Amino acid sequence: MTLAPNVYDAEPIPDAARAEIERLLNSGDLFRYTCPGDSPVALLEREFADLMGAKYALAVASCSAALFLSLKSLGLPRGARVLIPAFTFAAVPSSVVHADCVPVLVEVGANYRVDMADFEAKLTDDISAVLISHMRGHTSDMDAIMALAEARGLPVIEDAAHSLGTTWNGRNIGTIGKIGCFSFQSYKLLNAGEGGILITDDADVIARAVIMSGAYEHNWKKHPVLQDHFARWQNKLPLYNTRLGNLSAAVVRPQLAEIPRRVRDGRRNHDYVATRLNACDWLNVPAPLGPEQRAPDSIQFNLVGFSDAETLAFQDAAARRGVKVQVFGMSADNARAFWNWQFLGDAPDLPQTRAMLMRACDARLPARLTRAECDAVAIALVGAAEDVKDPQLAYGT
Repeated sequence: MTLAPNVYDAEPIPDAARAEIERLLNSGDLFRYTCPGDSPVALLEREFADLMGAKYALAVASCSAALFLSLKSLGLPRGARVLIPAFTFAAVPSSVVHADCVPVLVEVGANYRVDMADFEAKLTDDISAVLISHMRGHTSDMDAIMALAEARGLPVIEDAAHSLGTTWNGRNIGTIGKIGCFSFQSYKLLNAGEGGILITDDADVIARAVIMSGAYEHNWKKHPVLQDHFARWQNKLPLYNTRLGNLSAAVVRPQLAEIPRRVRDGRRNHDYVATRLNACDWLNVPAPLGPEQRAPDSIQFNLVGFSDAETLAFQDAAARRGVKVQVFGMSADNARAFWNWQFLGDAPDLPQTRAMLMRACDARLPARLTRAECDAVAIALVGAAEDVKDPQLAYGT
C-alpha cells in the first residue's frame, strides 16, 4: 500500500521574516501602536490592501474578530437579523451572536454553494445584512447575491477565510461586498498561527472598526483614514481590544509574495486529484461555478450511494490508508454541522444542507504536495471507496 503524505504541516515561514522577528525581539517593540512610525502591522495592512485592490485594511486577532467588528461597524440595531449560509464554521454564527444580532440560516446545495431560491425567499424585509461564507473556498453566485442585496439596500460581508486568491469574474473575493474578512490561521494561505484582517473601501466603516478594535485615545491617528471619520466616533464606541501584534505581522508579510505560487500550486493539486476522484463511480467533486477561479488548499467531495454505515466505514478505510477524512455531518461535534450550534437554540429544518453534510467529505491537500503525493492521496481515497463498495476490486480477491 502506498504511504500517504504528511498533509498537516504548514509551509516553512520565509527566511525574510527572521531578521524582522529578531529585531522585534531585541527591541521588545511588539505592540502595534508603540512605534512612532510604521509598525509591522501597519505595513501589513497597507500591503494587503494594495494587494487586494482595497482602500483600507485592519489587521486583528482572528477572522472571527474581523467578522464581529464588520457587523458592529455597520451600526446594526440590537436583534438585527443577518442572513448566513447554513454550511459554515461555528465561528460565523458566533460572530453574529456576539454582535447582538440574530443569524438566519440559508440552505446550501450539494455543490456547497448557497441555494439561491432559499436565499431569495429568506431575504425578507426584516433582514438587515448578509454575511456570505465562501466555505472551504467554494464561491456562491455572487452576481445574484449582490443584485438581490443591493436591490434592498443591504450590506454584504464576505467571510473569505478560505478564499484568499480566489476570483469571481476576475474580481478578488473579499472585494465584492462592502467588507471582506480573511484568516491568518495556520491552515490558511497565509500563516501566522492566528490572526485575521478585514478590508473595505468605506472610510466610515474602517474608522468604526479601527476604534472598536482597540485604537484607544489617539492611536487611531496612525491609520490612513480621513481624520474627521475617526473624530466622529472618538469615545462613542466600546473597545473590544482584538488587535494583531507585530510578531504576527512580521511572520505574515514575507508570505504575501508567496500567494501567487501557493494559489497556482493549490489549484493544480486540487484539479488533478478531483479528476482522479471523479473517475470513481462512488466519489463526486462538484464543479466550480463558471465565473470562479479557486485557490484551494483542501478538497471536498461527496459520497455517492453510501448508507450511514458505509459512510462511517469509508472514513475508517481512508484512515487505514493514511488519509484522514472528515464527513462533516458524521463527525462527532463537528463545528461545521449546523445542528451542533446549540447556542442558537433549536436547529432549523434545513433538509438540503443536512443531506449534503451527511455525505460531504473534507481532506487536506496542501499546495506544497508533489504529483506523486497527490497520486498517493487519490489512490487512498479511491481505494477506501472500493474497500467499502467493492472489496473484491479493492483487494483483488
